[in-house]
Amino acid sequence: MSQSRNRLSTGTLVAIAIVMGAAVGAVGIYGKSSSSGNAPARESVAALSSQGCQADEAALAALKPLARGEVAAMAVRQTPAQLPVLSFTDAGGAEIGLKDFDGQALLINLWATWCAPCREEMPALAELQNELGDDGFKVLAINIDAGDDTKPKAFLDEIGVSNLGLYRDATIGVFNTLKKEGLAFGLPVTLMVGRDGCLLGAMNGPAEWASDDAKALVSGLKAI
Repeated sequence: MSQSRNRLSTGTLVAIAIVMGAAVGAVGIYGKSSSSGNAPARESVAALSSQGCQADEAALAALKPLARGEVAAMAVRQTPAQLPVLSFTDAGGAEIGLKDFDGQALLINLWATWCAPCREEMPALAELQNELGDDGFKVLAINIDAGDDTKPKAFLDEIGVSNLGLYRDATIGVFNTLKKEGLAFGLPVTLMVGRDGCLLGAMNGPAEWASDDAKALVSGLKAI
């Protein structure tokens, strides 16, 4: 059964993002969002190198037109970029990183239970994973709530989402690392990562991830 029923429209999510941005969320990582409530990350991430990345400019040029409609804020890069080391934990508490997902294209989403737009888009991310997730693609949702896993686990149980797992970074280190690179300035943050672990696109703010636009974008990501 589709999990898309009763979700708020993207316009409503954007409005919520603006309100939450004005309130400067629970850990102070709202507050530099654009006036629209969501926005692409900056293209010029000078410290990141494309050395060793497999995607070429032609492949990214073909992906760029797919960032439209409900996912128009996704900034597809002109060249791929090596991401800094991102460490987080799995459901068992073991420390892992992007290397553990080599060979899979990833849609990385940073979220928190106190972030209203994050909560609203979680069922859509689960639907995206259910429809397009396989050995070649994964929605990697990383929770950044402080403290233990009680709140995020209860939230996922409440909305009936079990296919995303429970990846966490209670230190908020992943967010802060991406912030230093100009890739994150509020929640939610979403990155498109190729099978080689290289960054292909990024955006800040919510999107309708169960939409046809999002599915077309992810299908294009899987094809690279």
